[in-house]
Amino acid sequence: MSQDISKQLQSQVDEAIRHKTALKIQGGNSKAFYGRPIEGELLDVSAHQGIINYEPTELVITARAGTPISEIESALNEHNQILAFEPPMFAQTATLGGTIACNFSGPRRAYRGAARDYLLGSKIINGKGETLSFGGEVMKNVAGYDASRLMAGAMGTLGVILEASLKVVPKAEAEITLVQACTIDDALKKTHLWAQKALPLSASFYDGEKLFIRLSSNEASIKSARQLTGGDELQDASFWHRLKEHQLAFFKTDKPVWRLSLASASAPLHLNGETLYEWGGALRWLSSDEPVDKIRHAAETCGGHASLFYNAHAHSEPMIEPFHELNRGLLSVQRNLKQAFDPHNILNPARMYANL
Repeated sequence: MSQDISKQLQSQVDEAIRHKTALKIQGGNSKAFYGRPIEGELLDVSAHQGIINYEPTELVITARAGTPISEIESALNEHNQILAFEPPMFAQTATLGGTIACNFSGPRRAYRGAARDYLLGSKIINGKGETLSFGGEVMKNVAGYDASRLMAGAMGTLGVILEASLKVVPKAEAEITLVQACTIDDALKKTHLWAQKALPLSASFYDGEKLFIRLSSNEASIKSARQLTGGDELQDASFWHRLKEHQLAFFKTDKPVWRLSLASASAPLHLNGETLYEWGGALRWLSSDEPVDKIRHAAETCGGHASLFYNAHAHSEPMIEPFHELNRGLLSVQRNLKQAFDPHNILNPARMYANL
């Protein structure tokens, strides 16, 4: 059955090449809000699902792109293992392919790595209609790029992901969340200090009044770390899940929500609106109706960038470009990659940038 679906996807790509038809790649459609809206014939990969191989002792799982993330996490949980990058789903329909294509990672990312870091291999259909396998145990890439990891964050513009192999990790023996009231300056100083001391931090969050940290390890390590960090134990077991899935009140707003990526030590930006801090300060969520140029300039001044994550007025004119403008060098690299993988520009055209 899966081979039939794979052949159908291949055939649809071939048809699109012949007729120069744009394809809109879709799995669970849980991330349709992210990026630029595109027009094209639907290429639905949601039926191409199932875990192909899972070796708990090898800490590797391989699954088809349409496999729900919830199904993968359930299989891992049976063996006391997890996806280390703690992917947000935003809907129960979220799939492996969409998660990798967006390179989405949750609260654990700053301390355990991003989705891209755990991608060992992938199988794709490129814009030439070729089925290619990269990384893992399949094929060593000698072209100078880690082609498999290029798919992470490319949002389907370089290839239709068919399969992906991920490294998984054991679940921590114990976990605790501690909370303490402090200023943002103190919160940033503390999280940096604790990170330098190699404490078992697995998440951090500051809401404007309180600093939340999560410790994940064995009981002895957590007890030792807690003596240094202080804080009261949080009894809300769903807290990190609600943060990861953007279920906090902060995200229920009519204002645009921006994702700011900055050096973690950057001082708070002087922008109107509310800000939440994750990843020790490296990820900042900003809910604000400030002008786009002002927000992006503030991020650039700190050596970072600003992406529009949610926009309740997405269909208003003029459209706000979701992603920070690339400099000339990066734009050239992106164009070269697009030309190499999708020379006919049929795969999610302009999903990330209008001219790509």
